[in-house]
Amino acid sequence: MQVLLTGANGFIGRYIMAALMSAGHHVVPAVRRPAEIDRLLPAPAAIRVDMNRDVRPEDWQPRLAGIDAVVNCAGVLQGRPGQSIGAIHEEAPKALFEACRRAEVRRVIQISAISAEPAADTAYAATKYAADRHLAGLDLDWVILRPSLVYAPGAFGGTALFRALAALPGFVPLIGAGDQPFQPIHIDDLTATILLLLQDRSINRVVIDPVGPERVSLREVLVDLRAWLGLPPARIIPMPRGLVAFAARLGDLAGGPISTTALKQLDFGNAGSPDAFVAATGIRPRGWRAALLASPAQWQDRWHARLYFVRPLLRGSLILTWLGSGIVGLMQPVAQLEPLLQRLGFAGPVGAGMAIGFSLVDLAIALALTLRWRPAITMVAQLLVVLGYTVGLGLLAPGLWTDPFGPLLKNLPIVAAILALGALETDR
Repeated sequence: MQVLLTGANGFIGRYIMAALMSAGHHVVPAVRRPAEIDRLLPAPAAIRVDMNRDVRPEDWQPRLAGIDAVVNCAGVLQGRPGQSIGAIHEEAPKALFEACRRAEVRRVIQISAISAEPAADTAYAATKYAADRHLAGLDLDWVILRPSLVYAPGAFGGTALFRALAALPGFVPLIGAGDQPFQPIHIDDLTATILLLLQDRSINRVVIDPVGPERVSLREVLVDLRAWLGLPPARIIPMPRGLVAFAARLGDLAGGPISTTALKQLDFGNAGSPDAFVAATGIRPRGWRAALLASPAQWQDRWHARLYFVRPLLRGSLILTWLGSGIVGLMQPVAQLEPLLQRLGFAGPVGAGMAIGFSLVDLAIALALTLRWRPAITMVAQLLVVLGYTVGLGLLAPGLWTDPFGPLLKNLPIVAAILALGALETDR
């Protein structure tokens, strides 16, 4: 079967794509960066789409030629510059669904969320719900899947955050009271549901909530994950609600899974009826703790969990380093720099201009790090500047190597920090 899969480069989308291919389906990934996803395929098949802009049925109709079914897995938790949550969750899916109706692509599977309800009071829930309701009103063989927390061998977003919280040294902080409910479902059970729906067309025009058989609280999730990671028990410390809300506000500004949207969706809950899921599909999902036991954590899982909060610390320290260097350079009187500039062979207006230029470069790098602009390019730029400073100053003023304050020796750990952040910065 020819299946168009949106969101194929996402956390859940990649697992769905792998399951579809393993079952013998031909997958057409519809993503913003086709080259990235084509590396995972036996032959290039991805097509370029932009759900921020492809909001008309006419944008989608040519892409549906030869397609037998559509699985929409695209989604973001919160909008940010360059990403419109209204377009990605509502306008583009509505256009895609209407295009399916016009092209007579009958089978449409919408991956929504169990917390996509108006009562959740978030843009995430409202836009997902609007797309779900629109699809339910169309003359198609649609199925809307609203899973609870989806967990897998890998982690991203909320699941990555939970692992990181569980792995903190000496204590485990709770978000609020820690009584928020989940019924986690393993990715294999979700993909099995999608494969069943592609095969059995008698299941249609129904909303299904894929949930696991165990209802667990956030506290239990974190305790279980800490044990799964092989870490000793630690003290559970509930965080004051005001502190959590403040951290969420900071997350709104800086990006990341801790945000006001995530907090509201967490408080709303992610629980449903496992009996209804089994009755609708015949699939009996595995239990949360049984699945953890069957898939023990490896070293890379512990590394990922422990490095999760190290990454923003690295980014923040480098931002402050470049920002401070640039500001100090601009504020430094030229007369005070004159002795150093003369030692380097630069004096007069040329030396002063170079000092200002280097300071502006430092500020530009600080801005790029703050905006997380092109992480690979930003990493290379930092390395070139630091190595240029180190080699140039080391050759022109070798005495700096033995300076008591170690101005050049300190560049060595900075290079290591730049390389570490470069390795950690790209999520996908």
